[in-house]
Amino acid sequence: MHLGIVGQAVGLFAVTNIDDILVLALFFAQGAGHPGSARRIMLGQYLGFTAILAVAVAAALGATFLPEAVIPYLGLLPLALGLKAAWRAWTDRHDGSDDEEERAGEGGPGPLEVAAVTFANGGDNIGVYVPVFATAGIGGMSVYAVVFLVLVAVWCWAGRFLATRPVIAKALARWGHILLPLVLIAIGLLILVEGGAFGL
Repeated sequence: MHLGIVGQAVGLFAVTNIDDILVLALFFAQGAGHPGSARRIMLGQYLGFTAILAVAVAAALGATFLPEAVIPYLGLLPLALGLKAAWRAWTDRHDGSDDEEERAGEGGPGPLEVAAVTFANGGDNIGVYVPVFATAGIGGMSVYAVVFLVLVAVWCWAGRFLATRPVIAKALARWGHILLPLVLIAIGLLILVEGGAFGL
């Protein structure tokens, strides 16, 4: 392994995924107290990031499975999930405890929900990764991929660490049901607006 490429990979991952730590902390807070929720969140994070990597590697090798014009519309995924989470929070607040008990059985966010947010939030990363991968060659791309996949676990640990700090955990337990929808909606709108989707 070339230490220079490893260092570049760590830096590139950190710069392009810093916002994921907050989203992961919110997901871990939402799944707190539900057996297996951490595993589902990690699985979802890996699914979403592996999809980002696959698209970036394919594009670097000359195949374009995801046209550039489609990327801004990925913002619809976190926007829809944020609206769904906001609706759930609103109905839980205004309905009886039956729904809360029913929701408690769900065990926090599912892997596909986490994967969708990860992929949509990282859609713009693809544009950064493609030229880097294309110039790195097959060997360099492999190093980037391995480092990125190791760092996904580090990011999950950091998100869980934040969500379990007493002060942060208390704040997330109190406000997480409001923060998660707001963050997801903001991410969705930001992706749509920055990408010029729907002529925005």
